[in-house]
Amino acid sequence: MAIENCSRCGVQLVVPQDAQTIRCAVCQAITRVHSYYPLAQARESATRFTSGLISMVSSNISGMTGSVSSSSYPVPGYGGYYAQPPIRPVLQLPLPSMHGRKRALLCGVSYRGKSYKIKGSINDVKCMRYFLVEKFGFPNDSILMLTDETNPLKIPTKENIRLALRWLVQGCQPGDSLVFHFSGHGSKQLDYDMDEVDGFDETLCPLDYETRGMIVDDEINATIVRPLPQGATLHAIIDACYSQTVLDLPFVCRMNREGYYTWEDQTRSPYKGTSGGLAFCISACDDNQTSVDTTALAGNASTGALTYCFIQAVQNEPGLTYGRLLNSMRQVIRGAKTGGLRLNGPIAALVNKALFNTEITQEPQLSSSETFDIYAKQFIL
Repeated sequence: MAIENCSRCGVQLVVPQDAQTIRCAVCQAITRVHSYYPLAQARESATRFTSGLISMVSSNISGMTGSVSSSSYPVPGYGGYYAQPPIRPVLQLPLPSMHGRKRALLCGVSYRGKSYKIKGSINDVKCMRYFLVEKFGFPNDSILMLTDETNPLKIPTKENIRLALRWLVQGCQPGDSLVFHFSGHGSKQLDYDMDEVDGFDETLCPLDYETRGMIVDDEINATIVRPLPQGATLHAIIDACYSQTVLDLPFVCRMNREGYYTWEDQTRSPYKGTSGGLAFCISACDDNQTSVDTTALAGNASTGALTYCFIQAVQNEPGLTYGRLLNSMRQVIRGAKTGGLRLNGPIAALVNKALFNTEITQEPQLSSSETFDIYAKQFIL
């Protein structure tokens, strides 16, 4: 017998001998058994032996010198698992108290020092925080912001983002309005659960994704979508590549350039909807597109195209519908090519809005836990 962690909910599963896959009794996800493969078994044995040897040597050194000096080195494991420390110290994430009817989680990952660093992601979450407080009355102490810029206790590691997602929905009640904003890299990987129409799981890349792995859409759905109760609303604004179905919501809105739309049913087994609440995801692009980090929409300040055009659309047209929101956001992006659109109002002072020519091809997308008339339903946070 062997032990495996469920690929979706993390529950430990007892694996029968020679089994290649196993279905979780809790969430019904199918997990590939890593220990089935001889190479994985050899690696696991070697890792256990090495760990024991290091522990024994450290103990002996401690006895001789009265101190212990130890370090962990990368040990690659099968399927992207690593036995090594995170790139930052492991610290306890200080979570705000649950406050009132509005709550927001804002994650901006810049990947500083990496070849794939992003310049605009921290600007994005700063703008979004300001916007939520000033425009929609979110209390400052009900907003949790994770960035790799300042406070080492609030860096967007995989574990911190997971904890923050659980905080976002903890104790959620009817009438609550929740916002999840992510600005950073997105990616995709092969879908082994057979619950994706295109055969790929969409993912978000935390700061330490190279060593700790990405956050998969299945987990995001199980954490913040499935528990959403009747009367509660979740809006996710995802400024990342391959992000249209990163919440795994059942329905995707397909809109053409003239504004005509249809709802596409993404429903597969198991059920990926809410527990009665409403969930919406406004994403930077389709699952097969990449998003941009640009100065074209904010003068000299880099911002994500989605974040910028979302703020401008909502600010410039109070009481707009979801249909108008999508159309307005797309017009902002298209208008950046000619410099014909400018942002007015208090948010302008925050990010120095001055448009000029660029080439931006992404199209903001909408997905939802249920279908509705997007030109009749008002957008409210």
